[in-house]
Amino acid sequence: MTELFDSYRSNYRDVVQSSIDFSGLPHSFFMRAKVDLLRELIARRLGPEKPAMLDVGCGVGSFHPLLRGMVGHLSGIDVSSASIAQARADNRDVDYRAFDGRSFPFDDAGFDLVTAICVLHHVAPAEWAHFMKEMRRVVRPGGLICVIEHNPLNPLTRLAVARCEFDRDAVLLGAGKARKLMAAGGLREIGARYFLLLPWEAKPARRVEDALSNVPLGAQYAAFGTA
Repeated sequence: MTELFDSYRSNYRDVVQSSIDFSGLPHSFFMRAKVDLLRELIARRLGPEKPAMLDVGCGVGSFHPLLRGMVGHLSGIDVSSASIAQARADNRDVDYRAFDGRSFPFDDAGFDLVTAICVLHHVAPAEWAHFMKEMRRVVRPGGLICVIEHNPLNPLTRLAVARCEFDRDAVLLGAGKARKLMAAGGLREIGARYFLLLPWEAKPARRVEDALSNVPLGAQYAAFGTA
C-alpha cells in the first residue's frame, strides 16, 4: 500500500477526478461537502472552540486548505512518505508525519477530533479494529472520532470505486459496520449520516439532503462517536 500511494503522489488529484468524471462534478465539490459536514459536527459535538485535529491517512493534504479557520492545530499522517513530503510542501502550517500503518506517532489523548476520510477501505479488514483502537487512543476524553467512507449501497459510488486506479483492491464497509467498530472501540453517542445524494450546492438541495441523511442513499456517509 505504501508503494502504491507513493507512485500516485504527483497525480493523485487527477486520478481521483478521472474516476468521477462521469458525474460532471469537480473533485472540489466532494471535498467541500465533507468540510460542511465536519463543520456541523464540530459545532454540534465539540462547541465553539477550534479543535486540535488529526487527519489519519491524509495523503497529499489536498483537503487541508479547506479546513483553515475551522480547526486549530492540524496534524496529518500517512503511510506514504512521498505523499507526506508533497503535503508538507503544499501546506507548511500543518504538522505532517509518516507512520508505519500500525501505531500513530502521537501520545495518548492529544486531539479533540480525529478523522479518517476515505481511508478504512484501504486498510485490511483484519486491521480495522486495531485502526479504530489507535484513533480512540489519540483522541481526548470527550473528543470526537469521525470516519467518512464510500457508501457501498450506492451504485454510482461503486462505479467510481471501480474506475479509480488505486481503489481496485478496496474493501468497502457500510455505515453499520463502521458503527459496530466504534462501539467495540468504546465510543459512545455513535451516529451516522449519509450525504452527497444530490449534485448541487444550492440551499434547497442541501435541505433535501439533510432531510434524507438517515436514508442510505448518499454516495458517502459519515460515522462518528464520542470518546
